[in-house]
Amino acid sequence: MVHADQPIVIVGAGCFGLSAAYHLLRRGYVDVTVLDRSFNLPAPDAASNDLNRIVRSSYSDSFYSGLAREAISSWKDVKEWGNTYHESGVLVLGAPMEEKTYVDQSYTNDVALGAVVQRLDNVDAIRSVFPVQIHTASFSGRTGFLNRDGGWANAGQGLSILLSKVAALGGKIFPGKAVKNLIRKEGRTVGVLCEDDDTFEAITVILATGSWTPSAFPQLNLGCACLATGQSIAMVQLSEEEADKYRLCPVVLDFSSGFYIFPPNNKNVVKMAIHSAGYTHTREAVSTPRTISSDPVDGHCIPKASLQELRKHLRSVYPDLADKPFSNTRLCWYNDSPDGDWVIGRFPADSSLILATAGSGHAYKFLPVIGRLVADLADNKLDPKVAGKFAIDRVYLGPDTSRSGPAIELDLDQLCTQQDLEN
Repeated sequence: MVHADQPIVIVGAGCFGLSAAYHLLRRGYVDVTVLDRSFNLPAPDAASNDLNRIVRSSYSDSFYSGLAREAISSWKDVKEWGNTYHESGVLVLGAPMEEKTYVDQSYTNDVALGAVVQRLDNVDAIRSVFPVQIHTASFSGRTGFLNRDGGWANAGQGLSILLSKVAALGGKIFPGKAVKNLIRKEGRTVGVLCEDDDTFEAITVILATGSWTPSAFPQLNLGCACLATGQSIAMVQLSEEEADKYRLCPVVLDFSSGFYIFPPNNKNVVKMAIHSAGYTHTREAVSTPRTISSDPVDGHCIPKASLQELRKHLRSVYPDLADKPFSNTRLCWYNDSPDGDWVIGRFPADSSLILATAGSGHAYKFLPVIGRLVADLADNKLDPKVAGKFAIDRVYLGPDTSRSGPAIELDLDQLCTQQDLEN
């Protein structure tokens, strides 16, 4: 257990890192330092810094459903989060009846937890959840449900608010501090060494470095526990008049294809993506994020095949938008675990090193509460069952059932061009 006056260093100012810092400071820890490689925070290429993220409790795993309900309760507190959270509802679609076990279990968990949900067993029921002026696809053969206790969060805004909260509580935040090595003494981690040769001593070091974790710390030999994958995102810019038509639409999340799409944000941008196994970018035998920071010219480009897939799925929800040009794209880099569960645990044989990562594409919605799990671990108070679920060296019993794989190696010769966005 760490004492309240002992130094804790958190590497990474994203979802896991900032939430952990916040909860530690709230518990009375007085020497919490957050380091981040980016000179600008939130980091422009961090997965948790984006236009929006889905906020849903619709999980087939009741642990996440329950924790998401807690997070949603916090998101609704406008004194804490302002207008970060938008309760548009989440339309959850599945495959034909015999194939949609994930959706069925999600519905069961939502109902058990008291969420306001509406079963949608036919085409007319699905189309009824959209504003009457919206021309949707037919949704032929589809079923699903609408969870009204969910929606989306302005991801970048949420991170900025939490940065301010951490600073207000006395947390020390250092941007532009890329960590190049762990300082070890007698078999335990006692601090970090930065690229500029600054050192930070700590009784506990928490690595919350997201998709950069495997490549930044190859000495940890994380193997299959963490894999950096790029997820394809595209945006459509609407006029104010067009956006007003779609503004009251729910988030649409189709688990049969992985496609999801948001209502327009305050800048009239509609964002869509595919929740899939994604793309790897292998450098020195480790998948490494390729972003606008490492590749400013085309680090935002996604594969042409993904662009075509996104347009096809857009047509399957909003046909009137499917022929509009894409205004932008992004490869959003996740740190994935094989089973989709997070990694929140002490490193084997080194109890002073904690990993808080492997968000696997579904951590941001838990921003207000996920750091509590990390703080519980630091306090040696984490429920043993939960600790086992998120242990670094756990046995992986099965794949992430919310998406299919395997990941595909990124072909840099097949990235989309500006012309591709317009067709």
